[in-house]
Formats: sequence, C-alpha cells, structure tokens
Amino acid sequence: MKLSRRISWFLLAFGVWSWFIWITFVKNLVKDGSGLAFDNGHPTAYFWVHLLLAVVSFVLGTAIGVIGLRGLRALRRTS
Repeated sequence: MKLSRRISWFLLAFGVWSWFIWITFVKNLVKDGSGLAFDNGHPTAYFWVHLLLAVVSFVLGTAIGVIGLRGLRALRRTS
C-alpha cells in the first residue's frame, strides 16, 4: 500500500502530538496533589489505570508515527 504525502505527514504529526500530550499528562499525574493518584504516598488504582493508558498511547503513537515516517521515506525514494 502506498500512502500519500499528506496522509504520511498527518500520521507522523499524530505520533509526535500523542507523545507530547501524554508526556505532559504523565508529568501532571505524578505531581497530582488532589489525592486521586496517590493516597498517603502510595499509587492508587486511578494512577495505575491512567499510567497504563499513557503507555498504550505511547506505543500506538510511536507505531502510527513510524508508519507516517516510512510513508514519507518511500515517497522520497520514488521521486
């Protein structure tokens, strides 16, 4: 399958955006002072669920970004 330049850039941008958003979220999750993420210094279920969501999003964002990057490289080789 051949991806267009526009789709390849979109996928790459989505991968970068995903990393940016979830890194920010994890930083805020670790610094949480409301008691949702930590109870007496120990991680809560809320923390673990959201950390798992972030890890899955990192993996998916990376995979999508790599597909976009490979699409751009393939287009560059054929031009």
